[in-house]
Amino acid sequence: MSLREELQGLPPAKLAVEDVSKWFRTSRQTVHALDHISLDINEGEFVCLVGPSGCGKSTLLDIIAGLATPDEGRVMADNEPVLSPGRHRLVMFQEAALFPWLDVTGNVMFGLKLKPGLKNKERREVAKFFLHLVGLEKFAAAHVHELSGGMKQRVALARALAPNPRVLLMDEPFAALDALTREQLYSDIQRIWEKRRKTIVFVTHNVREAVCLADRVILFSRNPGRIREQFDIPLPRPRDINSIELAEYAGKITRALKGHSEEEPAEE
Repeated sequence: MSLREELQGLPPAKLAVEDVSKWFRTSRQTVHALDHISLDINEGEFVCLVGPSGCGKSTLLDIIAGLATPDEGRVMADNEPVLSPGRHRLVMFQEAALFPWLDVTGNVMFGLKLKPGLKNKERREVAKFFLHLVGLEKFAAAHVHELSGGMKQRVALARALAPNPRVLLMDEPFAALDALTREQLYSDIQRIWEKRRKTIVFVTHNVREAVCLADRVILFSRNPGRIREQFDIPLPRPRDINSIELAEYAGKITRALKGHSEEEPAEE
């Protein structure tokens, strides 16, 4: 347990990002993506990472997932170092990446291959439960090409939740959707989070989206990515992205984002 946790009486962090730095090197240039990132994320917390393009948000998500390795520092999950991908930390990307040769149920069942020991009947029952959770039980036998963009993302969410990961990592999963579909999914993800209480780390460029969803918004500076500020969001759920109260928090964070962008020129 860290000194901060001992002093504040907080439970151990579900995730601990400890002084992580990352560079990308090619024969032509070196890009400093992350610079000494330290961050604790507690059990059941919903955290959104916000910042300008190229600030390393998605890179940090990949490192937490075990898909990339930091050049300095480390990530701890449940007091164990993250050295590779694992079924306890699953990623939901911007694209649904569903298998077109499988129906909706088959796509969700595919994710359950990560859970050893389940019989096919049990996998089907689990898939049915999570399709009900995302409101797609009537489309269980539908094929991918028959689904709208929002429905595909619901299937992807059900597939990510079905193996019961401890941490769900979401990389701009709603960015490609229209405004009305996004608003419906904001309601859905809040409802599902309140039922399941998963630890969620969510990357977005959309400040209002972050305020609508998160317990805490982490503001990154631009390249190289550094944590500049953190904002607690104490608004009650469910939250309406169009509410005045939410807009006030979003405005405060947007002003801070613009201020930091003006202060810090990007590294060459």
